[in-house]
Amino acid sequence: MKQIYFCDLPNYYNQTIELHGFVDKIRDLQFVQFVVLRDSSGKVQVTIEKNDELKKINDLVSKLTKESTVKVKGILYERPNVKLRGMELIPSEFVITSVAAEELPIDILDYTNKSNKELRLDNRFLDLRLEKNYLIFKAQTIAEAAMREYWTEHNFVEIHSPKILGTASESGAEVFKLDYFGRTVYLAQSPQFYKQMAMGAGFNNVFEIGPVFRAENSHTAYHATEFTSVDCELSWIDSHHDVMDLEEEVCKHVEKRLREKLGAELKDTFKIEFQEVLPAFPRIPFYEAKRIIEEKYHYVGEKEHDFDRKEEELIGKYALKEYHSEYVFVIDYPFAARPFYHMLDDSGLTKSFDLLYKGIEITTGAQREHRIEILEKQATIKGLPLDSIDFYLNFFRYGIPPHGGYGYGLTRFLMRLFDQESIRDVTFLYRGPNRVNP
Repeated sequence: MKQIYFCDLPNYYNQTIELHGFVDKIRDLQFVQFVVLRDSSGKVQVTIEKNDELKKINDLVSKLTKESTVKVKGILYERPNVKLRGMELIPSEFVITSVAAEELPIDILDYTNKSNKELRLDNRFLDLRLEKNYLIFKAQTIAEAAMREYWTEHNFVEIHSPKILGTASESGAEVFKLDYFGRTVYLAQSPQFYKQMAMGAGFNNVFEIGPVFRAENSHTAYHATEFTSVDCELSWIDSHHDVMDLEEEVCKHVEKRLREKLGAELKDTFKIEFQEVLPAFPRIPFYEAKRIIEEKYHYVGEKEHDFDRKEEELIGKYALKEYHSEYVFVIDYPFAARPFYHMLDDSGLTKSFDLLYKGIEITTGAQREHRIEILEKQATIKGLPLDSIDFYLNFFRYGIPPHGGYGYGLTRFLMRLFDQESIRDVTFLYRGPNRVNP
């Protein structure tokens, strides 16, 4: 039998249908019983009169526990007087398919109890039954689909790079080591080297959405040891502004699809409203941003060559006030703050950028250095032994186009979109220094 999702129930009035769902609420009154069922798309009320004909169902419902699962067959009626969606199902068959224990380890509805966060993570499968949590992952699905849609329509191909590496990626810091048949290998921090390999292979434009691993002993709201990174790389660019042009279009396309497909739900549940037309994302040079923060907000950051969290918040505030944009690119970072493969301009600054969204960095990108003699020189300046990255340098020995790209933090975007306290709240199963279960 075809599965009927509760969101589609208005198409089935006055028909005999079969529904499967979780028991959301139970009201067992003197003459009637009400059971509210829930699936991932919505809720519906089942109404059972108490009489001899329905005694078997009455007895089942009287012993039913919340969060059990049931299969119910009956006729769906339109009932304007029913508060829940103006409909009710009158059952002829009622089967309990699994029984939930009476006492749950967490109160699913008590989401205001912040001290309960770790317990909720321990029982994430229950925590995710909350409608608002499910909506976050609906939005994640649409956001990823929108990015894929944009890229495939603009001649990008998807790659799946290896996550087990024989050489530590990028700087070699903060990598997980593991035994691999008697030798030490590493988990990938990013697909960076392999995206660039695809440029050397003549793929022109590529993207990847996949897991990456960072051995950071960090307990902030913004970090995880495993997360989903969204990466793309494109060839034949003239500068990092070409990469920013692309990302701005992708971000706007994501918001458009979220507005079209989930706008009403997001507004009702999270008070999120999308602009129909987003303004251009401002692009502020790094040292100018530092000056703005110091002069307008009288704050001097902790990092000479980078932003601290407070500076990100302040430049985001500035962009919203001056440009009416929740997004802002900070560009042209000093080489001291960037990896060896970022291209330098004539002044010695990198052709790089960060994209901030609502005051938090969600992207780092750049034009890459594709000339091998300069690449080797910059790696040496950074103290990276050339023999340790020989496989990577090999990509540049036989012709490679000018190229660049970016890595996008999907969970950070979702965290800010939904105004959540931590990326833990928008991650299916969070992994951090003290959490590897469930």
